[in-house]
Amino acid sequence: ALFVARPDVPWRTLAAYGTLIGAGQFGLMFIAMRADITPGLASLVIQTQVFFTIGLAMVFSSERLKRVQAAALALAACGLAVIAWHTDAATTPLGLALVLAAAVCWAGGNTVAQRAGKVPILGFMVWSSLFAVPPLLVLSLWLEGPIAIAQGLSQAGWGTWVAVLWQSIGNTLFGYGAWA
Repeated sequence: ALFVARPDVPWRTLAAYGTLIGAGQFGLMFIAMRADITPGLASLVIQTQVFFTIGLAMVFSSERLKRVQAAALALAACGLAVIAWHTDAATTPLGLALVLAAAVCWAGGNTVAQRAGKVPILGFMVWSSLFAVPPLLVLSLWLEGPIAIAQGLSQAGWGTWVAVLWQSIGNTLFGYGAWA
């Protein structure tokens, strides 16, 4: 992070984005996938962020919904209803609630990024990601405990570290950088 210039945005913007996306979206979704929802269903439910993003844009930016957008949202809602109707016992109400909360956080992150304006996105992603670390660490300590964390770190093989690098560099910096 020290080698990437900090974009000219307030610290609170970086903190809000990093916390909403890093800890809110991903933290809540991964907690849900531990035992309360399957990853496949979570990947679909998280897409409800579109509804929340549109709602936030209407509230904070006074944007209006066009008829074609309303029709597309109605079709998407029908699709979600079909999926919800066919869920199995692996999905709990807590799992759905956590992933919906993660979707709200994603929508909030989208709103923060939109309000930040045109910024150097790599710097924005690097510096905002720093703010995801403290809440994720607290969640990890609370849910896993320090002993499990120490064991996981000591037993992590090269495959684990490749996955960590992919998540942090490939997905976060470049994937979310392109999205934002």
